[in-house]
Amino acid sequence: MIDRFKTLAARLALFTAPLLLAAPALSLAATYPKAIQAAVDGGVKVVKTFPAASSLTGWVLSEHGHYSLVFTTPDRKTLIAGQLIGEDNQDLTAGYAEQYIPKPDHAALMKDLIAAPHIVEGAAKNPKSVLYVFFDPNCPFCHYTWMALQAYEKVGLQVHWIPVAVLGPTSLPKALAIMAAADKTAAFRKMEVSGGMGKPAPAGFGAGTHPELSAAVQKNGELMDKFGIGGTPGIVWREKGGKVKAISGMPRLADIPAIVGLPEQKNDDPELARFR
Repeated sequence: MIDRFKTLAARLALFTAPLLLAAPALSLAATYPKAIQAAVDGGVKVVKTFPAASSLTGWVLSEHGHYSLVFTTPDRKTLIAGQLIGEDNQDLTAGYAEQYIPKPDHAALMKDLIAAPHIVEGAAKNPKSVLYVFFDPNCPFCHYTWMALQAYEKVGLQVHWIPVAVLGPTSLPKALAIMAAADKTAAFRKMEVSGGMGKPAPAGFGAGTHPELSAAVQKNGELMDKFGIGGTPGIVWREKGGKVKAISGMPRLADIPAIVGLPEQKNDDPELARFR
């Protein structure tokens, strides 16, 4: 998987390192510990606080729709980012995440997902299964996912490839070139077949030349955030029971049949060997 963002913990280290070294006294008027305030000033949002083990205070933080947990000491001078392990070797951080981090309402987002600008590939009529994949033209794991899904497209899978631009300055021009093509599916397949992700960005495509398409690609990225997907490829599907699920990253080949709801299709491509 290609991560779209550094973890908030890593960003917090950048925001707060000078503060933690100096550890100055807090003003009585301060709402947050200074380490947290530095992150807030950098664009991070505080979602919730909660009492944690060993008199620590837990903080649920959010940035661009992604959540992270950090902890502060009782004196409010030190921030702890990382995994907390209890005395019985239990993962306290994972338990707090399950309890306090908001869960995306995937079902409520499906209407927006279906309407999102995309490229259709696979079964054109009466598909047996529909898969939604957020992809970046520069993402190698998106390419591997495309390779892995080809056999399933031949037996009834329809894939909505939803472009985002999150992996550098050439992502947007490449996405726009596909979406502006008279035959988007053909343009998309040409990129995948030719390994276009490693090629230079096409000339004449940018936010200034294609503002509407550029805005659409940006909204696709925002929608990916709402699903809680932290990197490309981001895969969304509806199970037969109706539950909507979303994952980040290239799935194992053995997991694909359950995701697409179709019988397993043999794939001996050596490029996919690592995903078996």
